[in-house]
Amino acid sequence: MSSGKVLLGVLAGVAAGALLGVLFAPDKGWNTRKRISKKGDEYADALKEKFDEFLDSVSEKFDEVKEDVSDFAEKSATKSAGAKKDAKTATG
Repeated sequence: MSSGKVLLGVLAGVAAGALLGVLFAPDKGWNTRKRISKKGDEYADALKEKFDEFLDSVSEKFDEVKEDVSDFAEKSATKSAGAKKDAKTATG
């Protein structure tokens, strides 16, 4: 989880640097606002893509764990049924 925080920090730093660079550049106001808007859209798209990748990886991990739990439950049920059968034959 810390790598995600580092990535978010790096993205925030890059965004802040780009914003400051555009603000201090000698250009007309409307052009500066246009560039800020464009950069903001680019960063938002990149962040959305990273978040989607993160969600995909979490979903994959969840499916793996769910499958492992299902396999474990199935094995436990099989062992339990075998133990009950052994107990019946031993007492019967």
